Amino acid sequence: MRLRLIGRPGCHLCEELLEALLAGFPNQAWTIEQVDVDSREDWQRRYGLKIPVLLDDDGSVVCATFFDAEALRDWLAQQGRRSAPAA
Repeated sequence: MRLRLIGRPGCHLCEELLEALLAGFPNQAWTIEQVDVDSREDWQRRYGLKIPVLLDDDGSVVCATFFDAEALRDWLAQQGRRSAPAA
């Protein structure tokens, strides 16, 4: 699964979110792209005061400001329904 973590260098909340994500879901095969919120003006405007922000492939917010295990579980369940073969 591909996720994008938007944050800033030295952001302890960003580091904590990443650590919680990896520790809380150790059996997931994550591909996590870490990007600097200040590298793009649109991200800075949209997420500058909300980091860390975890986005999915579609650019939808999975969780923001803090690690939300329940929101991530809901997102994972939704991904499973999307990828399940039609009956």
